[in-house]
Amino acid sequence: MSPHPATPAGGAPPRRRDAARSRELLLEAAGVLFGERGFDRTTTREIGERAGVDPALIARYFGGKTQLYLAVVRAEQGDEVPADLLDPGRLGSLLGRVAERGPGPVLRAAVLPHEDSAARDAAEVQLHERLVAPLRERFAQEGLDRPQLRAELAVAAFAGVTLGRGSGAFGELSAARPEELVPLVRELLGGALPAP
Repeated sequence: MSPHPATPAGGAPPRRRDAARSRELLLEAAGVLFGERGFDRTTTREIGERAGVDPALIARYFGGKTQLYLAVVRAEQGDEVPADLLDPGRLGSLLGRVAERGPGPVLRAAVLPHEDSAARDAAEVQLHERLVAPLRERFAQEGLDRPQLRAELAVAAFAGVTLGRGSGAFGELSAARPEELVPLVRELLGGALPAP
C-alpha cells in the first residue's frame, strides 16, 4: 500500500487545502469588495470568485457573510481601542465610509434585528466595543451621570443618521457631504460637551 494519496485520472496529485491561506484570501477579497461596493451589494459568490476559493468556505471559516464583514472590520481597524464618536476625525471617517460603502452590519445592529442570532451577537459585540465603550469612557471622564445610557443613546442616534442618509426619505441629509455633517452630528451626539 502506497503512503501517498491516490493520483486522480488527470495525473496530478490532489491539492491539499490550506485553510489559513484560504481564510486569508477570503478576508482580502472581502475587504476589497466591501470597500468598493458595500455590504449589501457584495455577494458571497463574488468574494469566493475573487479569492479563488469555494464561496462555501465563508460559512465554514467565518459563519457567514456578516461574520466575514466583521472579521474584515477587525482586520482593518486592529485591536486598538478607537477614538470615540465625538472625535471629529473618527466621526468624519465613519460618515465618509458609510457614504461610500453604505451602513454595514455593525451600525444596523443598533437599530435592526438580524435573523441569524450568531451574526447578531457578533455585530453587537463590535457595536459595543468600537462605538459604545469609547463614548461611555468619555462621558464617565466628563463626570456625566449614566454614561452607559448616554453612550447608547448617542450611538443609536448616530446609527439613525447614517441609515436615514441612505433611505431617500431625507433629501437634504442625503445630499449633505460628510464634512458638512461632522459639526452638526457632533453637536447632536454630544450636546454641550466641550470641544476636544
